[in-house]
Amino acid sequence: MKEPTAQPAKSIVNSDHEGLTKAIEIRDLHKSFGDLEVLKGISLDAHEGEVVAIIGASGSGKSTLLRCINMLETPTRGTITVHGETIEMKSDGQGGQKPANKAQIQRIRTRLAMVFQSFNLWPHLTLLGNVIEIPVHVLGRPKAEAIEAADGLLHRVGLYDKREVYPAFLSDGQQQRAAIARALAIQPKVMLFDEPTSALDPELVSEVLTVIGDLAREGRTMMLVTHEMKFAREVANRIVFLQNGMVEEQGEPEELFSAPKSEHLKRFISSVS
Repeated sequence: MKEPTAQPAKSIVNSDHEGLTKAIEIRDLHKSFGDLEVLKGISLDAHEGEVVAIIGASGSGKSTLLRCINMLETPTRGTITVHGETIEMKSDGQGGQKPANKAQIQRIRTRLAMVFQSFNLWPHLTLLGNVIEIPVHVLGRPKAEAIEAADGLLHRVGLYDKREVYPAFLSDGQQQRAAIARALAIQPKVMLFDEPTSALDPELVSEVLTVIGDLAREGRTMMLVTHEMKFAREVANRIVFLQNGMVEEQGEPEELFSAPKSEHLKRFISSVS
């Protein structure tokens, strides 16, 4: 299979949300680590088929927000709704909250797939083994069916010829593309990308962005934390700028990048241009 070439993502479209189902609804989300409040009341939606790029300086709460959506971090307060189902929470007895229904969390996580900065592939499994692990051993799909689907996904990310290779023998870019294939294997409703290129050498970034751009053009629902401003501008339907744990500004890419209203955003864009 020919490796994907670096092609710029084409702007995807229509940001009109009328009639679209909300895939993710976040309301008044707070997250504290001890005395440090990282998220300070975020309210945000992502509609079906929408690509939402989340930008902001380091420490603004971007990664924490994504980790709260799939409950890798437990919000201190606030609500998260995934495709109409609000995650049930209860008091943790210490002024915060915790999930009230573990089965619900497991079910909702099957609708969400997260791609991390550091790949997180299982080193003792081949690429094929990595991609079929959750479908077979967590979701209970027949192995033959999972392998057929995995082969198709590895073709899509340009790694079919590496299907029997272990992660240690791949480049970082190849490992991140394999991580995307693994995320797609659960057939998620929403994909969460947490700075998927930040750990890559510059020459490897484009091959991963090409894959993500292709997924965006398919109309997949995505929330993407990224420092790649050009890519965010081209691929996202909406840009959300976080500043100090809050949504300071959001809008369509051209509007937000061309005429930012917030002084913080103006300085941020200037610093990354």
